[in-house]
Amino acid sequence: MKLLMLGGTEFVGRALTEEALDRGWDVTVFHRGHHAPPPGAARLHGDRTAPGGLDALAAGEWDLVVDTWGGAPTAVRDAARRLRGRAGRYTYISSRSVYSYPAPFGLAEDGPLVEGSPDAGSVAYAEDKRGGELAAAGTFGEDASLLVRAGLILGPYENVGRLPWWLTRMAQGGPVLAPGPRDLPVQYVDVRDLAGWTLDAAAAGLSGPYNLACPNGHATLGDLLQACAEVTGGRAELRWTDPQRVLDAGVQPWTELPVWLPRGELYDFMYGGDVTRAVGAGLKCRPVEETVAGTWAWLTELGGAAPQRADRPRPGLDAEREAALLAR
Repeated sequence: MKLLMLGGTEFVGRALTEEALDRGWDVTVFHRGHHAPPPGAARLHGDRTAPGGLDALAAGEWDLVVDTWGGAPTAVRDAARRLRGRAGRYTYISSRSVYSYPAPFGLAEDGPLVEGSPDAGSVAYAEDKRGGELAAAGTFGEDASLLVRAGLILGPYENVGRLPWWLTRMAQGGPVLAPGPRDLPVQYVDVRDLAGWTLDAAAAGLSGPYNLACPNGHATLGDLLQACAEVTGGRAELRWTDPQRVLDAGVQPWTELPVWLPRGELYDFMYGGDVTRAVGAGLKCRPVEETVAGTWAWLTELGGAAPQRADRPRPGLDAEREAALLAR
């Protein structure tokens, strides 16, 4: 397979590039040149947001294009138009955020969607991703477009900071504020499982939208945090706290305590996706312990300093605030 990766140097794009190279595929990475792609990939440089930024794609043919873009849909539209007729299929890494909020628990791919346009500039994350979907399918056709609606993505190379924050906090040891209940099911996908399934599905000619995450109940918050405590040396003492007490203290779920969402409307939206279609198409999810261990091994190689996307705020609870809450 000849693969063109549009953005293949960080997190999801890097995992996809490495997976394709491990399969022996012929991989070309189109990127801005800020980070080096994995060894073995050919390189093309360009800035999709700049005039003439796609000129490096003027020649060449590929079996498959995979696009991880998360900004203005016009960038997906323009790339797809430039590649139409010289690439066989287009895969767009989208998000479950494209569903209209609120969404009931168990929502499948036919649920209501936010408004989006392939001709729009950047509006907001959900609308941008929906516009990207429309740009891909509208240019390559629905039968040659695969839309991967990923849920929460964890694993090595994470540059959003959620799992790295928990691992770094656990490595410091001592009492750790753990928001209950510990048996709360969480729904996510390991970036390596996402990469493997996406390339399998694209190579098999699958098309249309797929919710991509492990089934709700694959792991609990307790499983995740306990794995973090153990892999970092067992020096952390999880202090499980009633969720209402955490909320009453003004702690923000998802941002100050990453991954955690108390049951309710937002929990159903983020962790209640129906992934039957993806599982039926071969999705296999590794144990949460492997996701945590792989991320910790990567962080250790980096010396503990995880990269952080400039367009995302760094998550986590301030140490002094956590100590004050634990003391109460």
